[in-house]
Amino acid sequence: MSGTTPIANNRRARHDFEILDTVEAGIVLHGSEVKSLRLGQVQLADAYARVRSGEVWMDGVHIAPYQFASGVGAHDPDRSRKLLLHRSEIDRLSDRIDRERLTLVPLALYFRDGRAKVELGLAKGRTKGDKRQAIAERDAKREVERALGRTAKGTDRS
Repeated sequence: MSGTTPIANNRRARHDFEILDTVEAGIVLHGSEVKSLRLGQVQLADAYARVRSGEVWMDGVHIAPYQFASGVGAHDPDRSRKLLLHRSEIDRLSDRIDRERLTLVPLALYFRDGRAKVELGLAKGRTKGDKRQAIAERDAKREVERALGRTAKGTDRS
């Protein structure tokens, strides 16, 4: 069991934020949460991460309860989950968050070699104008690629 198996992506985060840096972190999970993740029952839409007392915690992630776990084996779907990072990474992220007024946003959840990982993005919020400009740049880039593709195929009509 090797490689990376994607679970969920936070597409909205790439729209609402400008991602400046990314870091991979492990997640502390209960048994039934792992089973729910394997079934893809997770929502990252309103998720965020914080540095609290020298530890990184992820909030706003909804991992649906595993249907066959009940009683003691069940978990709270909206609990805060501790993220596992090296001390130097936590200090570096905390320093940048405080200094540059940035936020930590979960971008993707995946399994790497059987372990659940989260890709955190160090992000700066976008205003409405910034979002429009990013969409315009993406559309212009796509149009240039289409034009280059047509000329490469010899079907350029312009």
